[in-house]
Amino acid sequence: MSAPHHSPAGSPAGSMAERYGAPPVWRKYFLLGVVVVVVGSLAVLWTWITLAQSDPTVSSELITSEIVDDHEATAVIRVKWGDDPVEAHCTVRAIAHDKTVVGEETFEPSQDGSGDSIDTTVTIRTERRATAVESVGCTAEGQLRPR
Repeated sequence: MSAPHHSPAGSPAGSMAERYGAPPVWRKYFLLGVVVVVVGSLAVLWTWITLAQSDPTVSSELITSEIVDDHEATAVIRVKWGDDPVEAHCTVRAIAHDKTVVGEETFEPSQDGSGDSIDTTVTIRTERRATAVESVGCTAEGQLRPR
């Protein structure tokens, strides 16, 4: 019986290149190019998203809230504007114990020119007793996501 034939690569069946032929040289460079384009595109997209979202036109925060009675809640909302005065629409919600929205109020804060922010007291009419008040946020032209 004869011993199996060993190729110089050391495997009995021979190397992959000997058996199937060498892969085309361009394949390695093509794959590298695709990876570079995808990573570069993602980096540009991430940078654009970061810069666009870092300085909103208008933003808001809930300062305080009070449940007045079974059908009313109040909230003080601080609205902050960016560099230019814009017309903003802000939304506040009243939430019941079972996490159901029982009242919602959308208002337009007035920018009176006395600074870059203003505190606004909002009264929310509710269907039943609320247990919490949530500031959804403010939107403006060109800023569709509430902030």
